[in-house]
Amino acid sequence: MNAESSFNVLKETTRLPSPSGVALAIIKLVQREDATVQQVAQLIKSDPALSGRILGFANSAAFGARRAIASVEDAAFMIGTDAVRNFALSLSLLDDNRQGDCAAFDYPFFWSRSLARAVALAALTTRERSVPPEEAFTLGLLSDIGRLALASVWPDAYGECLKQARNKHLLKLEQERFAITHRTLTEMLLADWGLPQPFLEATKLSFAHEVTEASRVGRLARQLIFCRQLAKYCLADSDSRAALMPTLEKEVCHHAMNADTLQQVLDEIVERWHLWGKEIDIKTDIRYSESRSNAPTISQAANLDLLLVDDDPIITRQLSKKLSEAGYQVAVCRDGESALKYVIQHRPPLLITDWRMQPMDGLSLCKALRNTAFGQSIYIIMLTAAESEDELVDAFDAGIDDYVTKPVSVRVLLSRLRAGQRIVLLQQEVEKERRDVQRYTAELLTANRRLELMAHTDILTNLPNRRYALNRLAQEFEAGRRYNRPLSLLMLDLDHFKSINDTFGHDAGDQVLAHIAGLIKHAVRSNDIACRLGGEEFLVIATNTDGETALLLAERIRATIEKKQPATLKLTRPITISIGVAGSSPVLNSHKELMRLADKALYAVKQGARNGINLALAHEHSP
Repeated sequence: MNAESSFNVLKETTRLPSPSGVALAIIKLVQREDATVQQVAQLIKSDPALSGRILGFANSAAFGARRAIASVEDAAFMIGTDAVRNFALSLSLLDDNRQGDCAAFDYPFFWSRSLARAVALAALTTRERSVPPEEAFTLGLLSDIGRLALASVWPDAYGECLKQARNKHLLKLEQERFAITHRTLTEMLLADWGLPQPFLEATKLSFAHEVTEASRVGRLARQLIFCRQLAKYCLADSDSRAALMPTLEKEVCHHAMNADTLQQVLDEIVERWHLWGKEIDIKTDIRYSESRSNAPTISQAANLDLLLVDDDPIITRQLSKKLSEAGYQVAVCRDGESALKYVIQHRPPLLITDWRMQPMDGLSLCKALRNTAFGQSIYIIMLTAAESEDELVDAFDAGIDDYVTKPVSVRVLLSRLRAGQRIVLLQQEVEKERRDVQRYTAELLTANRRLELMAHTDILTNLPNRRYALNRLAQEFEAGRRYNRPLSLLMLDLDHFKSINDTFGHDAGDQVLAHIAGLIKHAVRSNDIACRLGGEEFLVIATNTDGETALLLAERIRATIEKKQPATLKLTRPITISIGVAGSSPVLNSHKELMRLADKALYAVKQGARNGINLALAHEHSP
């Protein structure tokens, strides 16, 4: 199986990373020639989280905004619809693939490194403009997306590859196991998502590591290679950063900087990497050390995320400290509106909220969350001074899972959280099992399709086999009768084929058959179905075609085979073919009668000089 076939199989699994929601709508809109900036801006504004990120993107110092941009329309106009599309694509892929089922794949580290590449490539293209920096950001973020794709489609198998490779010989293992590498898959995904051709060419060239051409594509490829080194610097600890400096200093002369300005550029990239990490919720506290077997480590415990919502700064400060000490990753919001925006963007599994707040109180926040798909699974604890039955009933009706009365006992709150955590973990386990079932179903579907394809494919020629040919002919014959459409059939037989096997052996005969199959496939039209019946016999089903037109097709096939002899074999006589043609007619009652008529026409050619064509007439049919 080649890389393209492997990619098609991967797409059938529906497990490949792909854009969704508003991002998908933006991509489809931008593909239209009549799409306007205003239409793109309207789509962006339908997603509050995306709107904020687009504004932050447009106002980023990396892209040279001369004034503060406050409206989505201005942002879309400033950075361009293509950049908006690519940025929305990147964020959609990020939000949908922050975690996954491949235990050996470090998702936070992958995205942290990808973000570092994005920031570094934007900085490089700002200094030496090969492509717009805002578009370079997207390319940097997605320049290694093939790794994530393999981890998504085959989490268990790819995890084994990662453990076995330990960063060595990974490409070889991928090729052997999946018939495609993460580099090739990256190129195909970028092409499938519609990124510009120079991006695709530069990505492919950058994987070769040695770039000598001075074209725009060559400059971008060199920048891609350098941005990977810069990303490694961002992720390195202090000792490893010092060890990387000599390598970086050798490369700076190719990127509009020198050794004296290198440290300043590095500091700017690291700073922007941290800022963007906060903006789009990517961890940038990950460190990569060469002295620790190339293993990434995360400095903070990866416990459950928790959002604390309260307008009292003293309470939030005290509780967030205690909750952090207990191992939770705590974020704080001061009112229901900001909390709702945070939840939309970050999807925390646990939420603690006060009841009495302005402008949106805790009860309204609960109701709003429970009316969304993502808010259904959040475990919500209400902090309240109310203890009356009616008020508590109202709170539970609004969607809370539990409550703690004020003044808050931290010990009681932590015990309620542990109960909620058990439910959250069970929900996550159920969701994982659901995804596993989906994955196994998709893999089974793909396997069944491949088995079906194998059952209907001739191994030697890769043409459909006799079983497929007869079933398809029966279907097309009935469809032609039902919709009053013409149908023709070509029966083809190689001349003197037995002498090739007898003289040169069956290996030579197989080469001839494969050669002829390729010529027939090339000569037929896109709606024709070419099949191998067996031995030296072939069949072509010409749909929506009358007999006279099919006769022209037969002559094209015959002439092509006579002209294009196999170059690797020295045969005693040229290869030729005899073809019998029959067209459908009201007097024919079944596809078998059509086959017999075409076979009769073929027999007449074989009885004559061969290397010819013959059209059987319907009145020649004898029941």
